[in-house]
Amino acid sequence: MSAPDQLLVVIDPVARRFDGESVRIAKDVLCAGAAAKVCLPDTSEEFARALARRGSRRPVVIGDDRALVRAVGLLHRGGELGGDALSLVPVGPRETVRLAVSLGAPPGAVTAARAVLDGVARRLDLLVDDRGEVVVGGVRIPEGTPSPEPSAPPEARFRPSGGGAPVPSVWGTCRSLVRTLVGPGPGRVPQMRGQRLRVEADGRLLADMDDPVDGVTLVARDGTAEVVVRPRAAAPRRSAARTVTVSGPGGTGFRYRADAEPTGPVHTRTWTVRPAAWSLLIPAPALSPEGA
Repeated sequence: MSAPDQLLVVIDPVARRFDGESVRIAKDVLCAGAAAKVCLPDTSEEFARALARRGSRRPVVIGDDRALVRAVGLLHRGGELGGDALSLVPVGPRETVRLAVSLGAPPGAVTAARAVLDGVARRLDLLVDDRGEVVVGGVRIPEGTPSPEPSAPPEARFRPSGGGAPVPSVWGTCRSLVRTLVGPGPGRVPQMRGQRLRVEADGRLLADMDDPVDGVTLVARDGTAEVVVRPRAAAPRRSAARTVTVSGPGGTGFRYRADAEPTGPVHTRTWTVRPAAWSLLIPAPALSPEGA
């Protein structure tokens, strides 16, 4: 059997606890279709050792977004991220696999496992900070809100059965409606928001300390980092750059969220985009009748 048919299947302990049945189904499909070595790490150290000792086997992770980001980070630090495409079978509550699905990994155990066996590699950009830590999805400042997500490929977007536009988030719609109807309430004054940050994109100044902003987001897309700065009293400022540096006030710094992880406070952080730094196996697009 050739090297591409050799798999190392690393099953995250959180996935085993959350949905053992989906884990079992995915493992059975993978073992039936390839020579698979299955690892059941209980700690992050065991997870790292399993990936480091995989040899010529293709890495497959069964788990959520945190497991995906952990695997990408380990492969990056080992200088192996640009080699074999990484495969993921998303297992976890919907909110914990949102990033993986947005990147193209199918949410069903059987479909995702089949994509491991006969899918195609999707090249993806990566953000790497000045400590060598990776960001797969995006960065959001301040850290109290979920991380932005990259655009999903067309085949990964959810649509109603009759076609048409993607289905909007029900919870997002409800929250917007409640905010509109309730407002700040009688006798209450809305809190003034704003964070003092200095934001530079390839040396261009997008915000300075005397110009408070409501937030900043960074997402790696199409070979650059998309930067959106949202001032308190002006339209959002958008820019595309290879390197983005954010600095906070000397005494307090700033907090941010990279993917699912809150970090800080830090005084300065620099992110650099690595175009097409890694690849993820996703389902092969279905052939149209004309191309079949």
